Formats: sequence, C-alpha cells, structure tokens
Amino acid sequence: MAQCWNRSDGQLPVVAGAIVAPAAITPADLIGHFLSSRSKRTIQAYRQDLEDFRQFIGAGSIDQAAAILIGSGHGQANGLALSYLAYLRDRGLQAATINRRLAALRSLVKLARTLGLVPWALEISNLKAKSYRDTQGPGRDGFHRLLAAAAAQKNGKGARDRAILRLLYDLALRRGEVVALNLADLDLETGKLAVLGKGQTEKLSMTLPEPTKKALTDWLTVRGTEPGPLFYNFDHAGKGRRLTGTSLYRLIRRLGEKSGIKTRPHGLRHTAITEACKIAQVSDIGLEEVLDFSRHADIRVLLVYRDRERNVQGRLSTLVAGAVADPE
Repeated sequence: MAQCWNRSDGQLPVVAGAIVAPAAITPADLIGHFLSSRSKRTIQAYRQDLEDFRQFIGAGSIDQAAAILIGSGHGQANGLALSYLAYLRDRGLQAATINRRLAALRSLVKLARTLGLVPWALEISNLKAKSYRDTQGPGRDGFHRLLAAAAAQKNGKGARDRAILRLLYDLALRRGEVVALNLADLDLETGKLAVLGKGQTEKLSMTLPEPTKKALTDWLTVRGTEPGPLFYNFDHAGKGRRLTGTSLYRLIRRLGEKSGIKTRPHGLRHTAITEACKIAQVSDIGLEEVLDFSRHADIRVLLVYRDRERNVQGRLSTLVAGAVADPE
C-alpha cells in the first residue's frame, strides 16, 4: 500500500501498527524540496536564477534543468557549471549577480547530495567581487527634496509616495520589504509595523517614529481600511494592484528627476544608515545598535558606511603626502 509522507508533524506514517518509510526522492521532486520553507522573495529570486540556467541549457522547465544537472555526473556537471559561468561573464553581468546564480546551483546540488541523489558537489568558485561598493545616497538634503516632490503630486500619489519615502529612510527598509507590506502589518495605535526582513521567515516588529506614523496615517485616509496590500498602484494598467518592486524603483527615480537628484530606493536606505553612523558617533551610541538599525548581518558592512563617511582614505592620504615635501 503506497503512502505519501505529508504529515505536518514530520513523523513517519503508521499503517496497521507498522512505520511506513516515505517514498524515495526523485530528481523531479528536487525543485519542490529546494524551494520549500523559504520566503516568497527568496523563492522568487531562486526561480529567476534557475530560470536563467534553464534557458542556458535549453531545458523545457526548471525541473528538467535540475534533473539534467544532477544527472550529468561529477565531471560533466562541473563542466556545465563552468560553461554557464563563461556565458554569464560574456553577458557582462556583475560579479555579484554571477555569484548569486552559481550559489543557487551549488545549493541545489548540495540538497541533492543531502537527499542521496548524488555523491558529489559543484566545486565552481565565485568570482572575486568588491565588498559593498556603493553606500552613496541622496543625503539628508536630497531626501527633503524628494519629500517636497512627492507632496506636489495629486490624486493620492503624494500621500502614498511620502509614506513610502518615510519607510525607506526613517526605518531604512529595503524595496522588497516595503512592497510586501499589508495593511494588517500596520498598527497605528501602538505605532508598530511588522516587517518581513531579507532572508527571514518571521516578521520583525518595528517602532514607527512620529513623522513616519503621520505619513502612514495620511496615506490611510486615501487608501481606506480594506484588507490587502499597504501600497497599491495608481497607473491605469495596474490600478489597485500591489505596488511591485519595479514600480517602486521607477517611482523613486521619477521623484529624483523632479528634484534634480539621481537616486534609487536603496539609496535612501544608504543615506539612513550613513546618518545613523554619524548620529551614533556624537551621541555615544554603540556600533552594535546601529547594526541592529541597519539589519545587516555583518558588522564589516557597517564599517564601510562609517569609514566612507569619515573619509579615512582621504585623511590618511593627506597626512602621508604632507609628510614628504616636494624637492625645491
């Protein structure tokens, strides 16, 4: 008697007093297991990376692409990954993007090995990439100009965009975190917002500063209290639908153009973290607290913000250069 192992408690099913082992995992099951128990954003990112690999090898689906990869054998699979790496480099993609797509393949094969489908691993290394290159943003004055540009808009867009700007800056939220918000995540009475952070499975409760709370209150007078996405689209093609990450990117870019600033959503997060570093320096606030505010996993990333703000390189270069006088 065939049995499916689908119990939510993770225990093996029992039939007539005997434990029944789950059916063997097949390559066709691999993608389903690979994407299970992940956040929606992580699933979307992995699917995009695997879809790119599928197109490269010409498979009919990402399930078939996974089966081809793990069915190729150790040497062939690594050779295939090397060819894919060369293909990505020829397209001129950034090292971070290439490394992310290789990491998706390595993780997939690692799971296949864990499940006993293969005895080997992908051994293709990442490209060398610069660590956290860009921490530039529009600055505090630039943010003020963006708020003014948003306020000049009509038909509810002004209230929506001010609220979005406040979340990106005041709470240093990421673009994906903003568009994933639902009305149920917001509690204006307690001044709290539940945010699903990058790579997290549980939402974090964040305290809303008064300017942020006011902007969200103004937006709700336009939006209403119907359940659903916190921010929706005003454009005719997608009116009433959840605002997407791409739409938010374009929104910030347009506000920047109106303000004479070239910026993007992540630039506001950069500015917020940079400002937090500056405030912490003069307010006797430890770097650990700023790390909590930024929600970065690695304090070394935060040091990039701090050191670039202080212009350590420029100051030391000036001292080094000044120590040696030019010959007369």
